[in-house]
Amino acid sequence: MSKQVVAIVGSYRKGETIDTAVEAILEGARARGAKTHKIYLIEQHIEFCKNCRRCSAMPGPERGKCAQEDDLEQILQEIEAADAVVLGSPVNMGNVTAIFRRFMERMIGTGYWPWGQAAPSSREKKPTKKAALVASSAMPSLMMRVFTGAASALRMAAKMLGAKTVATLWIGLAAGEMHHELSPRTLARARRIGWKLA
Repeated sequence: MSKQVVAIVGSYRKGETIDTAVEAILEGARARGAKTHKIYLIEQHIEFCKNCRRCSAMPGPERGKCAQEDDLEQILQEIEAADAVVLGSPVNMGNVTAIFRRFMERMIGTGYWPWGQAAPSSREKKPTKKAALVASSAMPSLMMRVFTGAASALRMAAKMLGAKTVATLWIGLAAGEMHHELSPRTLARARRIGWKLA
């Protein structure tokens, strides 16, 4: 049976650095027989979290459902049914994009946090899927990992989605020109990451 790989693209620009890198990962997964689907957050209707905590206060092992009616539930159901997830975002103002952050905040129902409890506890005991994380930045990739919150935000999002991170692709020096071309080496690495997910 074919593996299912879902990608979440948190970039505002289609066809550019993050989108191209994510597509190369999906291409690698498809080469190994996986079925893939890419979701652009800019095309989805995702409301801001209202911090009502109805979803996180729902007891039980299953993710609490948000009371808001938008596209989030369908996206989360698709990820939950998948075998692997790719999460991608450029670094904007020192972290993932605002649209990716909005998506993350709405996943609070993956934890159990009733009123009166000091901090949330995890509903998911063991990861059930694989994750690959992709970020790009104007600074060198090593500096991006150390001096921005993007890597930890993407790792947290993967954990909230019940996924274990098995590969990362940090792309540095991506702002030298309007249309940053990924090197053949980076694209080959991205495809190899896709093989791991399939």
